[in-house]
Amino acid sequence: MQPFSIDHRSGQQSHIDLSSLLDAPAGKDGFVTVQDGHLVKPSGQRLRLWGVNVTDWTPGSVMLPTKHDAPIYAAALARHGINCVRLHFLDLFAPRGIIDPAHDDTVHFDADQLDRLDFWVAQLKQRGIYCDLNLMVGRSYKAGDDVADHDQIGWAKAISFTSPRLIALQKQYARQLLTHVNPYTGSEYRHEPAIVIVELVNENSLVEAWWHGRTHPTQPLSADPNWRPLPAYYADMLTEQYNAYLAQRLSPTELAEYRALTGTPAGQPVQRLHRSAFATAPARQFQTEAGFYMDAERSFFCEMRDFLRGELGVQSLLLGSSDHNHEWSGYPTIWANAALDILDGHDYWQHEAFPGKKNTPMVNDPLISTVARLARTAVAGKPFIVSEVNNPFPHDWMAEGIPTLAAYASLQDWDGVIWYTVELKSDPAWPASLGDAFDMLLDPVKMPQLAAGALLFLRGDVRAASQLVQRSYTPEQLRETLRMDEAHAPYYTPGFSPALALQHRVRIGSLDGAGQNDYPAAEAGALAADTGELCWQVSPEHGGIITVDTARSQALIGFLAAGRPALRHLSAYLENTFCAITLAALDDLPIARSARLLLTVAAKVENTGQQWNEDRTKATDYGHAPAQIEPVRGSITLGQIDLAQEVQITPLDGAGLPLGPASQAQRTAQGWRFTIGSPATPWYEIIVSRTVA
Repeated sequence: MQPFSIDHRSGQQSHIDLSSLLDAPAGKDGFVTVQDGHLVKPSGQRLRLWGVNVTDWTPGSVMLPTKHDAPIYAAALARHGINCVRLHFLDLFAPRGIIDPAHDDTVHFDADQLDRLDFWVAQLKQRGIYCDLNLMVGRSYKAGDDVADHDQIGWAKAISFTSPRLIALQKQYARQLLTHVNPYTGSEYRHEPAIVIVELVNENSLVEAWWHGRTHPTQPLSADPNWRPLPAYYADMLTEQYNAYLAQRLSPTELAEYRALTGTPAGQPVQRLHRSAFATAPARQFQTEAGFYMDAERSFFCEMRDFLRGELGVQSLLLGSSDHNHEWSGYPTIWANAALDILDGHDYWQHEAFPGKKNTPMVNDPLISTVARLARTAVAGKPFIVSEVNNPFPHDWMAEGIPTLAAYASLQDWDGVIWYTVELKSDPAWPASLGDAFDMLLDPVKMPQLAAGALLFLRGDVRAASQLVQRSYTPEQLRETLRMDEAHAPYYTPGFSPALALQHRVRIGSLDGAGQNDYPAAEAGALAADTGELCWQVSPEHGGIITVDTARSQALIGFLAAGRPALRHLSAYLENTFCAITLAALDDLPIARSARLLLTVAAKVENTGQQWNEDRTKATDYGHAPAQIEPVRGSITLGQIDLAQEVQITPLDGAGLPLGPASQAQRTAQGWRFTIGSPATPWYEIIVSRTVA
């Protein structure tokens, strides 16, 4: 392992500057809209979002940078090809978020933090970076908010859909923020075209809370504010709303039959099912109650949509919440979210807080990969983005994540990928290390890969799959997926193979029409995309490998045994067992005719002094700065480079500047061959000189 430090503050003259991919200023021609199921600019030009969340969970981090740092970080993101920032957790108390903690309520904004937000948005806009503005994420309540049990509900998930008081507070917050005039852009946020998306809630679902058993009071109270069971006050409120729903939906005769079916005594309300009773509940009871939660969730989204669009005049696209948990079907909440403009998915490969295998390569498990899981959410005719995803640290194989998803998001023809997360450092001398599982800001593998991914995804270097495979469900099928065993994950659709998402485009055709039970069989053996540009194969002997073979971008990802395999323009003979290599044209020409190329080579990354447990499934000590990379050593050959006279390779440092002198590639029968690994670096600039034709 060798030290390698990312340095954003010294990157103004970086040799890898992808800001030309961005159309600055963001929203210069007006608001982004939806056309033919995709995001488009007013000109009709397709818009893809390649972005990052910005949060501040690690020590030394800030969510809203100072006026000195905002231009530095906005420029750094633009250089890496980032054209969207998800403004997440703004509803925390200052000095993190914008809510003023000096009051006995949460309805006042901190003036200094709001000013930081305004300046940050203006700096991002200036460089062509759109914003996804989140409303309700991590807000905690105080006594002055007049919220029952304010100190027990944490972030108020689930009850935020049904509590009149909490809905009123969400509207008040939205009004305050979206009608605020940003003095640096001159626009109210509701009229700001650089705000591409307004997101209502984060990873929040009433149906999911029911599925998890959180809609009934549980003691002791969880210390985690994210997902808490309902206190008795809100559980009783939900039961009242459920009985009102039954009275409205059922005739007196039907209601009497239903009360008899559920064993409800005269004069008593019908009780709601607990998660433990799902398997044995009569079909009618289960279907009816599932419908109640689904309708309540969708009604909330429609109410907020009408408020934001009709009363406030918000022009940005609206997103409800995300399909983020693949241990349950998710389809009922996807149905609720489909009332809005955009569908969204979240996923993490082997999240440290989730049960299951740890520190195993995704490339060996294609059918449960982030690609296969995320693809279940996309709905025909709706834009689909991924607003949170990562292959978290510490993990021996996390270099596979970014290039894999960039390629397959393009194959699936998705509209955006927003990585979680970068955490801006306020101290210029902050030591370069990986602070937690998700912070990518100083990650010496992921930051160069973000640039390579931007080239591939924003340009559409990988063609969308030719064949579309759709799934359709009746309302009854949709609800019954909530009772299906996790063995059916992630699609909860018997007969549908997750492998189809690695070969063709997949979409939900309908969630409330005619059902479907027949699906095409996935091809056996290597999972080749129907365009011929991508292939995912797993060898019992060698392990998995993904190949990306397009005119402007190429990649080899996984267990790259010597000579396995060679692409049109890229082959590798390496000492490393596992790595991810990408090659992309920097000048928008095909690699065969390009004058400048970006090569990224990534293997393991760790902090200095990092320690694992005995079976290497959990870090017992995250270590300290500096971050270290496993050098990728061996030789690279560039093939079919037209009319090349000379090929120069320059290793780059953490600011994108030369780390040493350029070396010359050797012309061979197979192409232009050069060695890599010394000095240790994850990225290189390649210059091709040509004869004049």
